[in-house]
Amino acid sequence: MTDKPTNEDFLRLADPMRRELLAHCYRMMGSVHDAEDQVQETYLRAWRAYDNFEGRSSLRTWLYRIATTTCLTALESRGKRPLPTGLGAPSLEATAPLALDAEVPWLEPMPDAKVGAGGAGGDDPAAIVTSRESIRLALIAALQHLPPRQRAVLILRDVLRWKAAEVAEAVGTSTAAVNSALQRARAQLDEVAPSLDDPVEPLSAEQRAQLDQYVAAFENYDIDSLVELFTEDAIWEMPPYTGWYQGPQTIVDLTKIHCPAKAPGDLKLVPIAANGQPAFALYFRRGDVYTQFAIAVLAFSGDRIGHVAMFFEESLFEAFELPAKWEGSETK
Repeated sequence: MTDKPTNEDFLRLADPMRRELLAHCYRMMGSVHDAEDQVQETYLRAWRAYDNFEGRSSLRTWLYRIATTTCLTALESRGKRPLPTGLGAPSLEATAPLALDAEVPWLEPMPDAKVGAGGAGGDDPAAIVTSRESIRLALIAALQHLPPRQRAVLILRDVLRWKAAEVAEAVGTSTAAVNSALQRARAQLDEVAPSLDDPVEPLSAEQRAQLDQYVAAFENYDIDSLVELFTEDAIWEMPPYTGWYQGPQTIVDLTKIHCPAKAPGDLKLVPIAANGQPAFALYFRRGDVYTQFAIAVLAFSGDRIGHVAMFFEESLFEAFELPAKWEGSETK
């Protein structure tokens, strides 16, 4: 007879799975803050129920079931988290006033460091669920437009690679219903999101050079040079502002008109990593101090930048463990 499991056993065995569970909850919730709340709730529920855990499934599977149920319950009272590109057509006039909507629960980026986002996962469950392919911003944005239960089915089947019967048990439905929901979810994502099977390659030398030029353009206020860095159909969006913009010249005009930086040295770009993609923390100079301004997440299309999502939510700086003020002597 084996000894009855203890709460100390639970903490020792479950804590190493915290990052992968955070990635799972992030896919469900679309917010780093909401995901952290749901992971906390998952561990609380699991800790309370651990005395009754019989080991008929692995601890990992059991935790994912609890996390999925916790997220589905939370989503019953919450709307989807979109990006501006998910709300309508692009804004045609860069000169028009920006429309801000602070009431929309906007999609948020996820710091790579929190989920250990890395390369292709292989067969390791923890690596699969935190791979760059499964955390990229375009995929997370597309997932938010699926009904929550459909979203859960697709994540459990196509990211975690569970069997249909396992998914059915986790979400409380039949195997036939799981297969039907999966088919609908895949069809919708095929239209708007990158495939989970498309690998995210490490940045090439040309792409790294483009990033260096991107930083230089903003820090030296050489905004016109941005035209050469973007693809012809590049997209720029910046929640909580509802508009989004397409094309290099439109992006340049928008930046010149609406960005408060107007001279070399007004902006400082600090390289970070989010959603398995290159990203920057932007600080704006006020007097002798650079203060938090925005988090930018970039995506390449070939050797040029195809998408920039600029997030103006100051609480994200804390999520990325970044200081609110950036002194000139600080290094990352």
